[in-house]
Formats: sequence, C-alpha cells, structure tokens
Amino acid sequence: MEPIIVMSIIGGLVLLLLIVGAPIKPIRFVGQGVVKILIGALLLFFLNAFGSTLGIHVPINLVTSTVSGFLGIPGLVALVVIERFIL
Repeated sequence: MEPIIVMSIIGGLVLLLLIVGAPIKPIRFVGQGVVKILIGALLLFFLNAFGSTLGIHVPINLVTSTVSGFLGIPGLVALVVIERFIL
C-alpha cells in the first residue's frame, strides 16, 4: 500500500477514537502487561550480564520475558533452573 493511504487510515482511526472515546480498562490492562514484559526483558538482560561469569545465559524472547515479568524474581530463578538442569 502507498504510505499516504496507510497514514490516512491511521489518522482516521485516531480521529474516530478521539470522537467515540476509548474504553479505559482494557487499554490500562494491556499497558500494564506490556510494562511487565519490558521489566522482564530488563531483568533477563541484567541476569545475562552479571551471570556470564557463572555460565548462566537465558535467552531473551517473548516467552522468557513474560515469565520473568509476571512472576518476578521467582520466575527468573525458575528459568535459570530450567536452563541449567532440564535443557
């Protein structure tokens, strides 16, 4: 598609959303989930950076970021245990 058409569609959708209004609860729920996934990716980054001396490396992808983001430190420990003993 042409860039003009895509930008027009996006602009129209934004205008429609401003006129009609957005449901606040689902947008807040999705936003909190995205923030938790980003925090999980950050936790994995620091684990890989500081755990390299011990030979710990957990790949950073959507699944591992989601587990470590929603479960926190226990999820991070579970990922390390899975990586070390199961895989």
